[in-house]
Amino acid sequence: MSVPQPQWTQEHIEALFALPFNDLLFRAQQVHREHFDPNAVQLSTLLSIKTGGCSEDCAYCSQSSRNDTGLPAEKLMPVAEVVDAARSARQAGATRFCMGAAWRSPQDRHIDALAQMIREVKELGMETCMTLGMLDDAQAQALKEAGLDYYNHNLDTDPEYYGSIITTRTYDDRLRTLRSVRDAGIKICCGGILGMGESRRHRAGLIEQLANLDPYPESVPINQLVPIAGTPLADAAPLDPIEFVRTIAVARITMPRAHIRLSAGREQMGDATQALAYLAGANSIFYGERLLTTNNAAENKDRDLLQRLGIRAESLND
Repeated sequence: MSVPQPQWTQEHIEALFALPFNDLLFRAQQVHREHFDPNAVQLSTLLSIKTGGCSEDCAYCSQSSRNDTGLPAEKLMPVAEVVDAARSARQAGATRFCMGAAWRSPQDRHIDALAQMIREVKELGMETCMTLGMLDDAQAQALKEAGLDYYNHNLDTDPEYYGSIITTRTYDDRLRTLRSVRDAGIKICCGGILGMGESRRHRAGLIEQLANLDPYPESVPINQLVPIAGTPLADAAPLDPIEFVRTIAVARITMPRAHIRLSAGREQMGDATQALAYLAGANSIFYGERLLTTNNAAENKDRDLLQRLGIRAESLND
């Protein structure tokens, strides 16, 4: 008999945030060790397969056509170029290859090429993930039939703060896409962004939304805002690193079997912050010197830090 998934209230999650830091990390580490090797991390590489020109108005995004960031709109990359990039990522140690396209949603005419990318990347022995905006049921099913392992569709923040960040897509739109993906049998990668001017209450509200998805996401990326010139959040105040680590710990406690991924913003984090995040239960990172349009921590720096911490990279056979 399966154990029912616990329901987390916002008040319960806020109480976790309010714990003394050492107590919170101790609890998160206990949960982490129940479900994962505490000294292993999963490496994913992210590639922008279609950059710029998105019609959405996300306040953080360099790829929105509404934000004056100077980023040109590009067409969908050829399949062969995507597969070459995946092959290089695999050789560098990544086990999951994530492909992102700056669309509100893909057109049906794109699906064949996307399906071919999925099939050829999987032939390399890698897990596949895509983030393409909103999907309908038929599109999600087509991606599943091509072999897609994960679909990324972040909630970004909680419902209360969401309208301060995005107005062109509703929260229900995002939840509807997640249902389509889950119904198709694809694993979910879903998280949010910290440091967009939200309060701790909003961060707790985001974790509440994620943890109460049934089931909760298999992969939870926690991004720290990278302020980009030309976006409404270009001058956002930096988030306290301790608060970032607290959020990682709360995510681990409330979603014990999920891979909690350190995502955007790692280039701006010191080694100590990242080490604390691993201690708090993070066990996945984006690996490689480029994310969609922003820089990421250099691969040699990641390898050096993981070696110093005694953390090994998961292999394709794990």
